[in-house]
Amino acid sequence: MEQMKIGRVALLALAAVAVAAATTVPAQAQPPQVPARGAPAPRPAVSATPIAGSVTLDGILDDAVWSGAPAATDFIQFEPDNGRPATQRTEVRFVYGTDALYIAARMYDTEGAAGVRTQLARRDGQSDGDNILFVLDTYHDHSGRTMVKVNPSGVKFDAGQASPFADPSWDPIWEVATKIDSLGWTAEMRLPFSQLRFPRDSVQTWGMQIWRYEQRLNETSMWAHWDRNENGGPQLFGHLENMRVPPRQLGVELMPYAVGSNSPARFSTGQALGAEDRTSGWRLGGDMKALLSSSLTLDATFNPDFGQVEVDPAVVNLSAFETFFPEKRPFFVEGSGLFGFGSFNCFFCSNSSSLSLFYSRRIGRQPQGGMTAFADNVDRPDNTTILGAAKVTGRTSSGYQIGILNALTASERAFADDVLGDRYSQEVEPLTNYFVGRVKRTMNGGNLTLGSMVTSVARRFGNDNPSLEASIPHHAEAAGLDWDVQWGNRTFNFMGSVAMSQVNGDTATVRRLQQSSARYFQRPDREERSNGLLTGGYDPTLTTMRGLAAYARVAKQQGNWLWEGATNLRTPGFEVNDLAFLQRADYVWMNTNVMRAFNEPTSWYRNLNLLAGIQQQVNFDGDLTDRQWRVSANGQLANFWNVNSFIIVKPTTDDDRLTRGGPVVRSYGWWYSQGNISTDNRKRVVLGLRPSISQGKEGGRSHSLRGDVTFKPASNLLVSVAPGYSRDQSTAQFVRRFSDPTATHFANQRIVFSDITQTTVSLDTRLAATFTPTLTLELFAQPFIATGDYENYKEFVRPRELGKHVFDTRQITEVRGRDGAVTGYTLDPDSDAATGNFQFDNPDFNVRSLRGNAVLRWEYRPGSTLFLVWQQQRSASAPIGEFDFSRDGDKLFGARPENTFLVKVSYWLGR
Repeated sequence: MEQMKIGRVALLALAAVAVAAATTVPAQAQPPQVPARGAPAPRPAVSATPIAGSVTLDGILDDAVWSGAPAATDFIQFEPDNGRPATQRTEVRFVYGTDALYIAARMYDTEGAAGVRTQLARRDGQSDGDNILFVLDTYHDHSGRTMVKVNPSGVKFDAGQASPFADPSWDPIWEVATKIDSLGWTAEMRLPFSQLRFPRDSVQTWGMQIWRYEQRLNETSMWAHWDRNENGGPQLFGHLENMRVPPRQLGVELMPYAVGSNSPARFSTGQALGAEDRTSGWRLGGDMKALLSSSLTLDATFNPDFGQVEVDPAVVNLSAFETFFPEKRPFFVEGSGLFGFGSFNCFFCSNSSSLSLFYSRRIGRQPQGGMTAFADNVDRPDNTTILGAAKVTGRTSSGYQIGILNALTASERAFADDVLGDRYSQEVEPLTNYFVGRVKRTMNGGNLTLGSMVTSVARRFGNDNPSLEASIPHHAEAAGLDWDVQWGNRTFNFMGSVAMSQVNGDTATVRRLQQSSARYFQRPDREERSNGLLTGGYDPTLTTMRGLAAYARVAKQQGNWLWEGATNLRTPGFEVNDLAFLQRADYVWMNTNVMRAFNEPTSWYRNLNLLAGIQQQVNFDGDLTDRQWRVSANGQLANFWNVNSFIIVKPTTDDDRLTRGGPVVRSYGWWYSQGNISTDNRKRVVLGLRPSISQGKEGGRSHSLRGDVTFKPASNLLVSVAPGYSRDQSTAQFVRRFSDPTATHFANQRIVFSDITQTTVSLDTRLAATFTPTLTLELFAQPFIATGDYENYKEFVRPRELGKHVFDTRQITEVRGRDGAVTGYTLDPDSDAATGNFQFDNPDFNVRSLRGNAVLRWEYRPGSTLFLVWQQQRSASAPIGEFDFSRDGDKLFGARPENTFLVKVSYWLGR
């Protein structure tokens, strides 16, 4: 406990130090003059004028205040005819008052109202049709992006500042009115200063870009133009000038909410109880947003509602690695871009990942512990209760971007019956505190960004479940630095990150981490290493494990010819899974690509990229665990269809993960090809097709076909159906591993593999109906069937070789149940009963799942929302390997449904 306090004080002190550092314009008679290709274009500027009178937000630009405001105009095409004047005129004017910035935009159309295309959609949802987008660099430091977009139907899109990308989860309180008329369409907007973050300067100059999209012409035009082969961004924005904003008043926004739910009770096995066994009730909570300064915001939540209204898709994972699911909980999604670390970028790469230090789904995760004694009828919580969470985000007066997040989760207990039938409970998740601190600063006109990040997880265990304390770390810390440097007029880029991790626990905890699928320290053929500052050798007595990770990439990212070279490494002892997502350590990965970009339209394509490259990976023993050559082509055809295809060729390499802790073996090479084609997305019906095929040198093969049909029968209705089918045949699927003193050829380990044929069929279906921009109904359903048929059980003949021995009928026999079905196998490798044998269950599987939900969302007043949610799940499984669509479909829809109902209402209190 004392260590937890000391670590917390140190981290908070570090964060504190970081914070401390921390009129109508007449139409032009002549078209705009476009600079010669390659010449630096002057950045346009427009002044905002003080408001003189009032603005009525009705989309009719007849208020007197607009007559004296200068217009931003002279837009230039980005697509389809890059560099030419826009074919449709756009005029945008800005005025400001003491509390808000007002924008009036007139989008002319040569066909008048008949030329305007629009669609109703949910806020921030997919919306076809015309639109106008404003991107504001409010700090004018060439890094931030605050976005607001609207279409002719008044549908809003907004995204907050989170360099280098914008965060679409940001939902500020702002107003807009639109109107379609004989000249085209208009938008009138009010952006309260209380919803924006900017410096304290009395006179504001913001960077600004304005994009207009005209769907009828498939034309994208921009106010501050850059070429398609340039590396655009805030450095090339125009300027919104001369806003005299009064001093900011500190304020508080409150959002209390009430949630009612009704869902099935469940055993720890995941099986639902009877229909009458349901849990229901109401809970109250609240969110608070407080402006600490003109640019720092505190977000806090009490008794938070972290129920997800979007379900995760069904998957079958036969690997030793965890499946990644994206975060969907609003508190963690909003502002998440600022907490990103170790940006990973590549023109083309595979089987590699960013250097992550924060994966917010670790907070409130499913309890990790189990019961120590015999337990029956176990009742355990699905997720850990989050008692409270708070974060501070924004920028200091000296230009530092900061993000500090702290969350506290409760100790969770599971209940069960013992051998006497008595009910008892044990702790299955300890009281845990999570801390994340992030600091960044952009300098040199946006050409240099430096950042740092620290994370900490500290746990306090009870005294009734020793196995829990022996299974997860007592505390875990990580710290890292990252950078992004650009030069040569942003032609060249050098980015990278480096981080160090440390986990502490008892010997059983650290031994489990050493033996996990991320590293497999116990491999019998692994080189012996000593443990110093960094942990590299297997030592069952260790109580601390440390590791290092790094990523670096240098690239030419502007022009017609582009190239990149990158390296990515994790030392064997690197471990951050307590608060991040890490699948594997112990590797050095290298990647290089050359790409030719064709951005000048021709008679058969509008743009085209051709790429060739190679990558490879070795572990810290020097084993070559991956090598790939690839070529790819992608672009847009002259009819606005999008195409993408690539081929990867992989030779025979070593594999240090296939035996899951056993010796390194050799893995046969393969080739893989995938294509993707989608039709013009402006049409009422949009089709997509993604076929793939692969072939292995040992005979394994796979093929898949995924389609996507999007139908827009009305301007407020969208239906999409995405059927998928795949059939994968592998010749080296891991089954079981046994200790066997007679297996002297394989380090005294008997590791069983098999051929497997895996078939998967799914159908993702979505329907979105928008009644008004603030009232929407969304439906989602995913039927999913997956089968796995195991046969030809085998083992590798020797480590570091390709050869395998298939067990014959004398060595392996079936075990059948009373109904005659195969329930398992008995393996006698030397056909000698005197030396013993091994048993394992039938690994064949048949998984059927139907997941769906319906979400009615009504923003009944600005910032205040009512949710009505219904979720249904049906699932079943059986030890059947062969695929039978008719049988499995009947079983799927015949499975008992589990329904969950949720009502949430929030009310925004602010100004």
